[in-house]
Amino acid sequence: MSLPGPLAARVDEALERLRAEDVVRRVWARDHTVWSSDPAEIADRLGWLDVHDRMRGQVAALRSFAARAAGDGLTRVVLCGMGGSTLAPEVLARVLGTEGDGPELEVLDTTHPDHLHAVERSLDLDRTLFVISSKSGTTLETRCQLDRFWSQVGNGHRFVAVTDPGSPLETVARERDFREVFAGDPEVGGRYSALSAFGLVPGALLGLDLEALLDGAAEMATACGPDVPPADNPAVRLGALIGSAALAGRDKLTLVVPEDLAPLGPWIEQLVAESTGKRGRGILPVAGEEVGSPDVYGGDRLFIGYVDGDADWQVSSLDAAGHPIVRIEGATSDARGLGREFFRWELATAIAGWALQVNPFDQPDVQAAKDATQAILDEGAVEPEPFDDLDPLLNHLAPGDYLAIHAYLPPNDDMEHRLQAARMRLRDRLRAATTVGFGPRFLHSTGQLHKGGPPNGVFVQVDDEPVEDAEIPGRPFTFGRLIQAQALGDLRALRAGGRRVARVHLSDLESA
Repeated sequence: MSLPGPLAARVDEALERLRAEDVVRRVWARDHTVWSSDPAEIADRLGWLDVHDRMRGQVAALRSFAARAAGDGLTRVVLCGMGGSTLAPEVLARVLGTEGDGPELEVLDTTHPDHLHAVERSLDLDRTLFVISSKSGTTLETRCQLDRFWSQVGNGHRFVAVTDPGSPLETVARERDFREVFAGDPEVGGRYSALSAFGLVPGALLGLDLEALLDGAAEMATACGPDVPPADNPAVRLGALIGSAALAGRDKLTLVVPEDLAPLGPWIEQLVAESTGKRGRGILPVAGEEVGSPDVYGGDRLFIGYVDGDADWQVSSLDAAGHPIVRIEGATSDARGLGREFFRWELATAIAGWALQVNPFDQPDVQAAKDATQAILDEGAVEPEPFDDLDPLLNHLAPGDYLAIHAYLPPNDDMEHRLQAARMRLRDRLRAATTVGFGPRFLHSTGQLHKGGPPNGVFVQVDDEPVEDAEIPGRPFTFGRLIQAQALGDLRALRAGGRRVARVHLSDLESA
C-alpha cells in the first residue's frame, strides 16, 4: 500500500476507531447500530455474512437440477434480471466460462428492442431454459421479459424462477408450473446476493465448482472474522481505506484489474456505488477505464490494483508518480478466488458505509427513476426531450467532477467498443474520471449514486431510435416505449435533483 501521509493518517485513525468501537465484532453480531439507530433495511439485510455456509446444504440439489436440465437437451440459458440478479452470474460466466456439459449463458438485462430481437434470433427455443431472476418478484423489466418469452414458449418446464419466498413472481411461477422455483434469502439484499441462490443457480447450470466458490468465501470470512484486529483484517482494512479516502476527496475508486478478472469490475461498481451513494456522500467506482499516463489523473483518485501480470507494471507506474495505490495480491481467477473476492468486497463495502455514516443496505434514490418512468408510461404518448449541445456541459467540468455516460443503446460488443473509445478520449481530454453504463441496467446500480451521492457528476445521456420495436404481450406499451420512458424518466429525475445532464446522439459523443 502506497498512500500520501495525510491519507495514511486518516486510515490509521479510522482503524483505531474501528478497534475502539468494537465495530468488527458488532458487525458479525448483526448489530444494526453500527450504521444507524433505526434497524430498518439493516437488521434484515445481514444474511450475506454467512450465506456461504447455509448454501452448502443446497449444492447437491443444485447440481442435480443442472444435470437434469442438461439431460433434457437444454443447451442455452437466458438469465432475465436486473442489477444484483445478473451481475454476479455474469462474473461467473465471463471469468469461469462453462464447465463440462454446461450450457451457454446469455444475460439479458436490457429493454432495448434491438438487443432483444438479436438475442431471440440467436435462440433455438426448443433447447433454451429461461431463468427469471428477481428478488422482489416485481422488477418491471424482468416481468416484461417473462411476458415476452412466455408468449413464445408457454411451457413451464422451460422456465425457472429465482425469487424471495412469497413474491408475486413465485405465485406466477407456481401457477404456470415452472420447472423449479428457487428461494432467495430474505435477509440478503440483491447486490449482496452473489453467494446465494441468485448466483449459485446460474453457476450450477454452467457446471461450475460451487463448493470451491463457497470455500473461497469461507476462507475470506475466516480471515475477516470478529476476532481479527481491524488493521490485520483484509476486508475491514480495505473498507476503512476507501471510506477514509472518499472523505478526504479521493472518492474515485479506480480499479486496475488484469484481463482474466476484469468482469469483476462491474459487480464491484454496483456494490460500492449503490451502497455508499446517498445523503450527498458516496464513492464512485471506476471500472474498465484503461490505465493512462499518470498525468491524466487528478487528486480525486484512489487506485485499487490487482497486481498480477500486466496490471502490475501499470500499478507501478502510477505508484512511481505519487498516486495513492492499494495492492490486492494473490487473487486468482478460479471459483475459489471469486468466492474470496465476493466476500472481501461485501464486507469492505459495509465498513465503507460505516466510515461515511450511511446505510449501505438501502437504495432510497433508485425509486425516483422508477416512479418517473411509471408516470411517463401512465401519460401515454410523450414527446422525447430535445437533444442538447454537449460542449457547454463538458466545458464546465471542475476538478473533482466525474463524467458518466448513460447509454440507452443495445449493449452489444460493437456498441461497447465505440462507447469505450469515446470514453477514453474524453478522459484524456478532460482529465476527469469517466464511467459508462447501459440503460436501464445502471438504474439498478450506479443510478443510486448519481442521484443520492455528491453533486459532482456530469451526465451524458446517449439515445437512439430502435430499428424495430418489440411487443410485450398483455402490456399497454412496447419495449421501445418502455426504454424511451426509462431514459426520459432518468433525465427528469437527474434534472429534478439539480444534476448537470445533456441528451445527445452517439455521433455527438464520439465527435466530442
